[in-house]
Amino acid sequence: MIVFLITSLLFSSTGPGPGVFELGLILGEPTGISAKLWFDRDTALDGALSWSLRDDHDKLHIHADFLWHDYGLIHSSAVLPVYYGIGGRIILANNTHLGARVPVGISWLPDSVPLDLFIELAAIVDIIPDTDFDLNGGIGIRFVF
Repeated sequence: MIVFLITSLLFSSTGPGPGVFELGLILGEPTGISAKLWFDRDTALDGALSWSLRDDHDKLHIHADFLWHDYGLIHSSAVLPVYYGIGGRIILANNTHLGARVPVGISWLPDSVPLDLFIELAAIVDIIPDTDFDLNGGIGIRFVF
C-alpha cells in the first residue's frame, strides 16, 4: 500500500493550476526552503525562508513574490515557462533590511514527475535602513503536491 502511494505521488502529472502547492529547496544567494502556490496556470505566489552564505550577510532572509508565467517565449516540447514578478524581502538581524524584489526566471515542469526545477535572478532595492541595490540568484527544485 505504501509503495503504491509513493509511486502514484512520484509519477502523477500534476501541473500548474488553481491550488497546486509546491515545496522544496533553493540554492544560491540566499539558500533555504522554497514554496509556491499557484492561483491559475499563469499566476502564482512564491516565497522562501533562507539564509545568506556570504560572510557579511549571515542573517535570516524571508521573501515573497507574485509571479506571472509566459509559456510562449520558449518553443519546446518541454514545459518551460519564463516567469517574472514583484515582491518584497526582509532580512532579520540586528540591522534589519526591508526591500522590494523583481525576480525573473525559468521553470522546467516535467510531465512525467511532479517537480518544478527553476533558475532565477532577482533585482533587489532595499529601502530600510538605507537605499541599496543588490542581486540574488539561485537554482531550485520543488515537489508538486
